[in-house]
Amino acid sequence: MIATPDRERFHHLAGGIADQLRFLAECGCPGFDPPPEILDILKKWAGGPPPGARRKGAQETLDDIRRDLGDCRRCGLCTGRTCIVFGRGNPDARLVFVGEGPGYEEDRQGAPFVGEAGRLLTRIIEAMGETRDSVYICNVVKCRPPDNRTPQSGEIAACLPFLNRQITAVRPAFICALGAVAARTLLQTEAPISELRGRFHDVGGVRVMPTFHPAFLLRRPERKREVWEDLKKVMGAMAQKTD
Repeated sequence: MIATPDRERFHHLAGGIADQLRFLAECGCPGFDPPPEILDILKKWAGGPPPGARRKGAQETLDDIRRDLGDCRRCGLCTGRTCIVFGRGNPDARLVFVGEGPGYEEDRQGAPFVGEAGRLLTRIIEAMGETRDSVYICNVVKCRPPDNRTPQSGEIAACLPFLNRQITAVRPAFICALGAVAARTLLQTEAPISELRGRFHDVGGVRVMPTFHPAFLLRRPERKREVWEDLKKVMGAMAQKTD
């Protein structure tokens, strides 16, 4: 039997391996789905179910995913972070906002969108007739990149399985992808945000609306009108779904 601290590290390592295998499988690489017998062996070795293992038919919760994420060491961003920034809001939200990654204030407080760009996002959400408690807010990567640089492909790959699981757990009808990184990650494209924004994209039955990131609007406030036009389409579609 593995001692408790080592078993926890084993769970985190096994979870990271399984997540990477799932990611490769989702990318269309054959042969990367871990067979059930491997999961059974991991369960026996670790003295419990491996991270992410669920009873057949059980709905995974955000708390389950956060516990599985643990003290994540799956990429190099862990070395410079203060806090993991997982997500906040309504676990049953109809609308999810997905950003790029935590900034300075987010890393310090452990919550998404709490800096200057976050305050602008709050005003946008309230203008839509929602609150931060009625929507769910998260990021593509859960740790702050150094100097707020753009996340690298390997960092995104390490976090993507957790983002996908968050979306599956919340089961929103709509996602607003804030900025190029979020839009390209969710839509699996390299197209610029200027070409993606302004129209809905279907991702697994969820309607995704890409738009500009609030941090971009702080630098280019004249683009706020375009974001508002994007979000009016989201509001209209949400109203139709309610009728």
